[in-house]
Amino acid sequence: MPKLPAGLRANDFGEAIRQFEAAVGKQWVFTSDEDVALYRDSYSVFLGEPEEIVASAAVAPDTVEQVQKVMKIANTFKVPMFPISTGKNLGYGGSAPNLSGSVVLDLKRMNRVLEVDDKRHFALVEPGVSYFDLYRYVHERGLKVLLDLPDPGWGSPVGNSLDHGVGYSTGEMRDHFASHCGMEVVLPNGELIRTGMGAVPNAKTWQDYRYGAGPYVDGMFSQSNFGVVTKMGFWLNPLPDAYLSGTVTVPKHQDLVPLVDILNYLENSGITNGMPQLGSPIFGGPFAPPDPELGAMMSKPGGATPAELEAYGARKGRGYWSCGLQFYGPEKVIAAQWEHAREKFSSIPGAKFQDGPSYKFPLTPEQIEKSHKVTVGVPDLSIFMIGARSPFNANPSHGHVWFSPIVPRTGQAILDAQKVFTDAAGETGLPLLNGPAPLPATYYKRAFIFIFGIMVSTDPSVNKKNREAFRNVIKIAAEKGFVEYRTPPAFQDDVVATYSFNNHSLLRFHETIKDAIDPNGILAAGRYGIWPKAMRAKKA
Repeated sequence: MPKLPAGLRANDFGEAIRQFEAAVGKQWVFTSDEDVALYRDSYSVFLGEPEEIVASAAVAPDTVEQVQKVMKIANTFKVPMFPISTGKNLGYGGSAPNLSGSVVLDLKRMNRVLEVDDKRHFALVEPGVSYFDLYRYVHERGLKVLLDLPDPGWGSPVGNSLDHGVGYSTGEMRDHFASHCGMEVVLPNGELIRTGMGAVPNAKTWQDYRYGAGPYVDGMFSQSNFGVVTKMGFWLNPLPDAYLSGTVTVPKHQDLVPLVDILNYLENSGITNGMPQLGSPIFGGPFAPPDPELGAMMSKPGGATPAELEAYGARKGRGYWSCGLQFYGPEKVIAAQWEHAREKFSSIPGAKFQDGPSYKFPLTPEQIEKSHKVTVGVPDLSIFMIGARSPFNANPSHGHVWFSPIVPRTGQAILDAQKVFTDAAGETGLPLLNGPAPLPATYYKRAFIFIFGIMVSTDPSVNKKNREAFRNVIKIAAEKGFVEYRTPPAFQDDVVATYSFNNHSLLRFHETIKDAIDPNGILAAGRYGIWPKAMRAKKA
C-alpha cells in the first residue's frame, strides 16, 4: 500500500493513477513497491526510519503535452507532484520528494537533444538528457564545442543548473544556471510558457539573448516549486585550441592571503580562465594518512602550530599552500598567460612553480585517460570514489550528504572559516570529512564554497545524532555569515530559516508567489522551505 500524503483519499488517489495511465500509457506509471523504491534517496539521513521521505508512485511523461495533462489531473485530485530530471542529485536528496506520499514526475523519457550549434555555441535540451547523452551527441557529430561538466556525468544539464550546480572549465560557464539561456516551463496549473525571446512566436534568438522584454523571471524556477522546466538552453564554449596547467606553491601559513588576492586578480582579469584548485601539500594527499612525524604533531593537544607546520614543510620540501591554474585558448596566448601569472605570484617570497599537463584539442584517448576528465569536457563518475573502500578506508560509508556554505573569496576568510567549521564540528560532534586543513572549492569566480561530506550510516542512532549536529552547525555557521547555498530536503527548512532579513521577508515573498500560481499547493511542496498555505501552520 503506498504511503499517501495527509488529506488525500485512497479513492481519489486511485482515480488519479488511472487518469495518469490514460495520459502517458499504463507502462509509464509506477506503483509497485519495487518500482517506487527506486525513487528513494539512496543517501537519506532517515534511512530505514519512519520519517524517511518516500514517494507514493511515479509517472514518466514523454512530451510536454503529457506533462501538461499530468499537472491538470494532479490539480483535479490535489495530488502532490515532485518533478525530477535524471534523479541523480545524490548528496542533495536524490530523486526523493520533500513531502512523503508525493508522486514523482519523472522526466527521464524526455531525453532529446534538440539542437547544438557550434557556430553560435549553444545547446537546447530536454530535462532527461544527461551529460553523457550531450557529450555523445556532440562527439558523434564532430561539433566543435567544449562542455562544462559537474562531477557526476549521469546528471542532467537542466536539473543540475536548476539546483545551482557547477562545473570545471571557464569561469563564464562553471555556474550552470548563469550560463543558461531560455527555458520552457509547465506551470502548476498545466499552462505552458517560454521565457526570454522564446515568448515570441518563431523566435530566432531564444538561445542567444536571455532577457527578452519585461521582467526576467527565469530565476524563479531554480531551487523552487513554481514550475516544471521541459526545455532549457545553455551557452557553450567553443572548442579551444589548447589547454595548459601549472601550479604555484607558497611556504608560509599567512601566504594564503596574498595567494588568493593574486588569484582573484588573475581570474577576474581573464588572465587565467580555467577553474583554479587550492591545496595544502604540507598534509599530503587527500586520501592518504599523514606520515608518523606529521601525525604526532597533529595529534598533540591543540594540534600543530602554523610555525611548526612551516618548519615541517621546509624539512620535507613541501609548500604550505598550493594553487593549480588552468588555461584554455590559443597555445601561444595561454603560454603567455601562465608566464604572466608566474610573475604575479613571484611577489610572494619563496613561491615555486611547476608546469602541469598541456594538450592540443581534440585530445587523444590516451590524453583523456591521463587527465581529470571533466576539466577537458569528458563526463565520468569518478566522484563516487568518495567514501568507497580503499587502502585508507576499510569501512565504506552508505553514502553522504553535503554541508556547503559560501564564504568570501579571500585568504583570511578561508582561515576564519576553517576555525568556525572546525570549532563547530568539535562542539556538535559532527564529523566534517575534509582533511586537517579544509579548503574551499573554486567553482565560482566571486565566492568560495566549502563542501564537507557527512557520511550516512545504516545505524539510525548515528544518523539521528548527525542530523541534530548538522542543524546546529547550520546555525553556528550562519551566525558568522557563512550560509549554505544548497542542501538536502531534510535541512532545507533549516537553511532557509537563516535567510531571515526583515522577518524572513524573502520567504514570505516566495510564499506569496506560490499561493498565486499554485493555489492547490501540488508542485514540490516544501522545496527550499516553500510550503503550500495549508501546510505552513503545521510546519510553524
